[in-house]
Amino acid sequence: MNQADCEGLEGWLIEAGLSGTQEIEILAGLCERLTGLGMPVARAMVIVDTLHPVYEGRLFRWRRDRRETESTEYGRSDADEQAAARWRDSVFYHLLQAGRSHLRQRLTKPAGHEFPHYAELRADGMTDYLAIVKPFAAAGTIGEMDCVYQSWATDDPDGFGDADIAALVRLTPTLSLAVKSVSLARVAETLVETYLGRDAGRRVLSGRISRGVADRIDAVLWFSDLQGYTRITEAIEPEAIIPLLNAYSEAAITAITAVGGDVLKLMGDGILAIFPAGAGPAERAAACRAALAAAGDTWRRIAAVNAERAADGLPVTGMYLGLHIGEMFYGNIGSAERLDFTVVGPAVNEVSRIAAMCRSVDQPMLVSSAFREAAGDAAGRLVSVGRYALRGVGAPQHLFTLDRGP
Repeated sequence: MNQADCEGLEGWLIEAGLSGTQEIEILAGLCERLTGLGMPVARAMVIVDTLHPVYEGRLFRWRRDRRETESTEYGRSDADEQAAARWRDSVFYHLLQAGRSHLRQRLTKPAGHEFPHYAELRADGMTDYLAIVKPFAAAGTIGEMDCVYQSWATDDPDGFGDADIAALVRLTPTLSLAVKSVSLARVAETLVETYLGRDAGRRVLSGRISRGVADRIDAVLWFSDLQGYTRITEAIEPEAIIPLLNAYSEAAITAITAVGGDVLKLMGDGILAIFPAGAGPAERAAACRAALAAAGDTWRRIAAVNAERAADGLPVTGMYLGLHIGEMFYGNIGSAERLDFTVVGPAVNEVSRIAAMCRSVDQPMLVSSAFREAAGDAAGRLVSVGRYALRGVGAPQHLFTLDRGP
């Protein structure tokens, strides 16, 4: 490869990163171009850590012999001792500890230090190997995304040429920048959806971040909290509170999102969610059915959580749930420095008051008359518990609950 070839590849990588080409496609495209220019690349791998509540990072592989690429998300090594041990035995860890940028090893010769990966490479006929790390400066680090790792291997009997090694080292910064650019877009999407909810997150990423920008929407509102939460938290150690909240929140959030709902807020033990309803009767009935399905799924999941926690001698609880339907404003509220993407309007206040009535009438779930009227065929499952005055709401409300049969 000559200088013109390298410059052409650098230009292609920059364009791929700017256009949002996925990391696995960037790696495959680069490998195909390298082999087309005569470089005997047989395998390549790129790893980048990320900022995600579940995954530590993503790994991308390319293999010439199988004409395939692979993209894998890997879990957190700080929660898995075996994964942590594998990391400490890796070439990349060694390079970081030694403060080196790359390491080349002729696999046809004994290595000064035999990393476990070498045996696998030799078994697959690889003859030469290059590992490269490209750390980011502190200002460019996002959470644990502080480095891009690359490895290259060949099965050519003569290994890589010196010009090949020089070209791969030269391309490292541009490849790392392209991968980082795409990965940062995914991190942004993950963060806004994790902390704002799926729909609100998409709206923010689309540019809806001006204070006061709001949409008038019809939606089913879900407001739930835990039974006896204050009593339970007063009786347990403070460090046990977050695991308790996580266990029960996961049950509800999983059920809500599975049927298309969006969780907007987590308020201690409380959850505010919406199921967009649309204007037509069929759409409103579908949203009501989705909310009822999520409620049933949540109670099944809570039963499983309770069985597991009871077996471990941990306190258990249940859920109070209020459901309502109505019109509300959906958008940015707050100051120029701190905004919250949420819903406001009388219906939001009313659903919280409906949920609070569950304790007074000893029912795990209450729904409004508006919800029952919109529920279509599902209304037959709802039975009256009477009319009640709700705090802060002008007129008494007729409330209903699920008919659980004889």
